[in-house]
Amino acid sequence: MPEHLLFITGRLAEKQLHKILVQMQPEFTYTVHSLGVKVAALITAEMIIRRLTDTFNADRIIIPGRCRGDLTTLSEKFNIPFERGPEELKDLPLYFGKSSIKHDLNHYTVQIFAEIVDAPNNSVEKTLARAAYYRQQGANVIDIGCLPDTPFPHLETVIKALKDEDYQVSIDSLEPDDLLRGGQAGADYMLSLHEETLWVADEVSSTPILIPKEHGNLDGLYQSIHTLQEKNRDFIVDPILDPIHFGFADSLVRYHQVRQRHPDIKMMLGVGNLTELTHADTLGINTLLLGLCSELNIDAILTTEVSQHAHRAVKEADYARRIMHAAKQAETLPKHIDDHLIALHETAPFPYTVAEITELANQITDPSYRIQIST
Repeated sequence: MPEHLLFITGRLAEKQLHKILVQMQPEFTYTVHSLGVKVAALITAEMIIRRLTDTFNADRIIIPGRCRGDLTTLSEKFNIPFERGPEELKDLPLYFGKSSIKHDLNHYTVQIFAEIVDAPNNSVEKTLARAAYYRQQGANVIDIGCLPDTPFPHLETVIKALKDEDYQVSIDSLEPDDLLRGGQAGADYMLSLHEETLWVADEVSSTPILIPKEHGNLDGLYQSIHTLQEKNRDFIVDPILDPIHFGFADSLVRYHQVRQRHPDIKMMLGVGNLTELTHADTLGINTLLLGLCSELNIDAILTTEVSQHAHRAVKEADYARRIMHAAKQAETLPKHIDDHLIALHETAPFPYTVAEITELANQITDPSYRIQIST
């Protein structure tokens, strides 16, 4: 008869623990029991004594690795052996001698629009080279940015050259003439239309990205949504993300309001207003914004790499969308999925204790020096 184990956990980790155990296909049978605490690491031995009223005929009881308290007292109280499991759920297979479960990062739902902001001033060859770089970094759509009061005589040539190389292309301008030219040349998307320029969508087949004409005015945006829904046209909605100290918090509220009112429409988030306009490492900014996209089911982001500090922003967004998707599918926190979103810190910076380092130092006899750090 197989051994029966009882796993004690918290509410946040309960679903993930179930999934990991199913994937492990263990030789033992098991019961997963939440003590009613949200965070498993906050469980204590005293709490287990107070709250555990049924041991489910367990032969062993596995408690969270960070659970504080005396295991001997618990074992004597319940007359069952208690063990601390690993500190991280992801290590549970290793704890039982199995291979660690790897998350699949091949899937994502967020499309990346990568903008070439100075396309009117670039040659066709230079634009193609930039597009190739963006594609290699993970971009799905190459966004051709137009510049105010700047002639763009080779707009059609650029778009056709990109389409010849199987790129998805968007034309990015507030001028209807630019959008018409881009759409007629074969652009897949148009950025951006509002209530007064919505007629452009009747002239070309490109999918429009909708913004409000008056910044922050959702009524106008809702009007555009209704108009295109009546025409059974595809569209993407961008309520506009504002920079910090210029409406950032209010703009987050707008995204939430639009999603609450229209749970099924496609939405876009322009992350460049934060990555480009904040002097901070873009890796963390991309991580948070792609987490927002995951929660609100946002379908696309618009990004670029103009500022020197934003180099690799597209690749960072690519990693972030994959990691957030994997975490969402696993119904877990975006933690211990993959290390590509960690640059300034280590997940385990001090793997050895002072005692372990001292013991190692006493065993080393060769003259080569070694550096080990502990807290």
